[in-house]
Amino acid sequence: QVQLVESGGGLVQSGGSLRLSCAASGFTFSNYDMSWYRQAPGKERELVAVITSPGGSTNYADSVKDRFTISRDNAKNTVYLQMSNMKPDDTAVYYCSAVIGATWSIARRSYWGQGTQVTVSS
Repeated sequence: QVQLVESGGGLVQSGGSLRLSCAASGFTFSNYDMSWYRQAPGKERELVAVITSPGGSTNYADSVKDRFTISRDNAKNTVYLQMSNMKPDDTAVYYCSAVIGATWSIARRSYWGQGTQVTVSS
């Protein structure tokens, strides 16, 4: 069974830093792109960052570019999100996600972690 277990959320002041971790199991981690999403109350879920399989390319939302860094350790089946110079608008529940299955397959689906709360004080 696919599992994504997140950790590292918490309370941080504006300008501070946090590192989120997502431990993956139940699939061949290195074969799949990994993503971080976030969702604030009353807002749509937002794609924050993507790292490709096996880890050669990254992409970021404009709102976090140059502040957040996504990385992965395929030997540890773990993806990270290093967040620096954090702002109150970064406050959200952060989710780790993997899309598993071929693009053409009807079995293709997204898997999500349970989410970890990040709160940035003004």
